[in-house]
Amino acid sequence: MAGSIRIGVLISGTGSNLGAILDACRAGRIDGRVVFIGSDNPEAPGLRYGPRYDIPVLTVDYREIISRVRRDPQGAAGPPDFDLDEVLAKQSLLDGDTPPERRRIFLVSRALAEAELLAAMKPHSFDLLVLAGFMRTLTPYFIDRVNVSPAEPRIMNIHPALLPAFPGVDGYGDTYRYGCKVAGCTVHFVDYGEDSGPIIAQRCFPVTENDTLESVRKKGLEQEWALFPECIQLFARGRLKTVVRRFDTGDGKTIQRTVVRIISE
Repeated sequence: MAGSIRIGVLISGTGSNLGAILDACRAGRIDGRVVFIGSDNPEAPGLRYGPRYDIPVLTVDYREIISRVRRDPQGAAGPPDFDLDEVLAKQSLLDGDTPPERRRIFLVSRALAEAELLAAMKPHSFDLLVLAGFMRTLTPYFIDRVNVSPAEPRIMNIHPALLPAFPGVDGYGDTYRYGCKVAGCTVHFVDYGEDSGPIIAQRCFPVTENDTLESVRKKGLEQEWALFPECIQLFARGRLKTVVRRFDTGDGKTIQRTVVRIISE
């Protein structure tokens, strides 16, 4: 794919990365345009960018849906096209130690919310879906309906840590509390795990003795605002390709990973 792309953006909060993406589109640093802004939080401050830039806004109240399922877990069922066994077999968000009923409730509630999100997104054709501070993990139910071709992922996320270290919701906090001397951010394609998808690019910066958690987060956001638009532009120019690589560990075993190659223009 090369040329102008249509970008859907999902947020949960202030949308600072969304602002950086919109600025990059307007400045011509991204060959594309944002065609919708979606959120799991109807009160997300970042939704204000919609009317400001004349971009459609859509919301799905995840909290209400999850609460409804928890109030009546026995009566809760997923969307009509939801196959619990299939999703369980694919996902790696919940491990085998998680009680089966808890896994079912988690996946059913998320799939119900995701079905509403997919329906809201349907009128807005897009080439790339960007998670710009979207604080909900996506299940295989959603991912498989966006990634029409598994070899051509279309969901891109930015994470506030140098993956694979510190996945989860508080990457900068985890990095700082661990005493790391380097912090950073990662842009990656989304797979069936938590922040485990193929890495596209990373940026890092030193953590000094004078840094606080707040200053680390501030430095990190500045790196995010530069890195995310760069990666979206690589996608727009058709320069991202996923390949399966196998590595010999030296003890008779092999490791298989899907990685991202950045193709030269």
